[in-house]
Amino acid sequence: MADQAVARLAGINVGAPAHFAPSADFGLIGLAVMGQNLILNVADHGFTVCAFNRTTAKVDRFLENEAKGKSIVGAHSIKEFCAKLKRPRRIMLLVMAGKPVDDFIESLLPFLEKGDIIIDGGNSHYPDSNRRTQYLTSKGISFVGSGVSGGEEGARYGPSLMPGGNEDAWPHIKDIFQSISAKSDGEACCDWVGDEGAGHYVKMVHNGIEYGDMQLICEAYDILKRGLGLSSKEIGDVFAKWNTGVLDSFLIEITRDILYYNDNDGTPLVDKILDKAGQKGTGKWTAINALDLGMPVTLIGEAVFSRCLSALKDERGRASTILSGPTPKFEGDKQAFVDDLEQALYASKIISYAQGFMLIQNAAKEYKWKLNKPSIALMWRGGCIIRSVFLKDITNAYRNNPDLENLLFDDFFNKAINNAQNGWRNVISKTALWGIPAPAFSTALSFYDGYRSKNLPANLLQAQRDYFGAHTFRIKPENASETFPEGKDIHVNWTGRGGDVSASTYIA
Repeated sequence: MADQAVARLAGINVGAPAHFAPSADFGLIGLAVMGQNLILNVADHGFTVCAFNRTTAKVDRFLENEAKGKSIVGAHSIKEFCAKLKRPRRIMLLVMAGKPVDDFIESLLPFLEKGDIIIDGGNSHYPDSNRRTQYLTSKGISFVGSGVSGGEEGARYGPSLMPGGNEDAWPHIKDIFQSISAKSDGEACCDWVGDEGAGHYVKMVHNGIEYGDMQLICEAYDILKRGLGLSSKEIGDVFAKWNTGVLDSFLIEITRDILYYNDNDGTPLVDKILDKAGQKGTGKWTAINALDLGMPVTLIGEAVFSRCLSALKDERGRASTILSGPTPKFEGDKQAFVDDLEQALYASKIISYAQGFMLIQNAAKEYKWKLNKPSIALMWRGGCIIRSVFLKDITNAYRNNPDLENLLFDDFFNKAINNAQNGWRNVISKTALWGIPAPAFSTALSFYDGYRSKNLPANLLQAQRDYFGAHTFRIKPENASETFPEGKDIHVNWTGRGGDVSASTYIA
């Protein structure tokens, strides 16, 4: 029997009779905006849904209003909720990540049977989904950790869904998930991602890429505003045009709308908003994981740090009166520069996605996951925040070559980034001369130049590490000799005063 405290927390009426014939195809716990909209979406696709919320009065309000007349039933206890579900029970949790998910799992277990399925659709951290998959497997229950993207509108009319966990659950939830998900060119923006916490991992990387996309757009806005002196309306016109070409995407579209939106006094509302960004942590998780895996996901990292810098609003105010720099002054063909900026944004976005897929591929090796790479790009083509026209090209790249080492090696993206280079470099050089910060643009180009460099100055870095810490180095194969053999960890007594004992040879 469930612990009494957990039972009370979950709204369980312990000991309540279960005289309910199973009638519901799907159950959902959590009636906040996302939960309500997802239930309505499932019901619209011909499935009967059972709704439960810890505050049971919310169930009644939902049934009497938004759910009225639809194939939706309610429950006032976990026992009643489980009794109303057909086998295997398909239960989705849309509750706050962390302890509430574990508490609801514990409250459900006494009323479940082997083969039943629990789906966590919240923004859980993937290590928690790894743990829950293993724990529930030992109980005979299938666990699915699913990324859900698209906000409340996506939940209602078609989100991007990224399920992972116990693969034996997929045949039982596939019909519902692919029915309710967004569609792109007739294909569902939902497919099985991979093992254990892979679904939530891919959602985490999605959110990290979202951070990068948003930062790049903000930098482009700043360059147009401060560098070219354009008004919000004029910048909105630029984004409107960009949204008809290679940058066609949800985030470009909403940026256009934001820039066109005026306050009651007729002035742009965006100009009045405090320049102090918030974050919920998923971008930070991506950056931390990239560091843990030793992967150079630099653009997402810069996007996170840019939000942190924006939070220093008062300090930046003081610095603006003390620290000097150039005043932007544009000379030349504005339209030509806007075209260059479009290419710079496109190239930087390609780098962001290339880095994101590098991280995903490396995680699959590290965690021994079987990941469905072509389907990941497909899942992001519709319903989610980073949906854009060029995700179709990413899908094609991985369908053409599922073992593609890097997105930049694909012919389409190789050609695209080569064509964008002149404009990309021109824009970044101008921002440096104008004193306009462009950390995401700059790090994207720096990564590109570093990635295409056969030789980097890390040879000197290794020599430094060996000099002060005896951390050793390896010799280039073409320079190998009897003194410095290939493939061996070598320590040199650089000054003649040190010893010959080397330290560890740890690698980032």
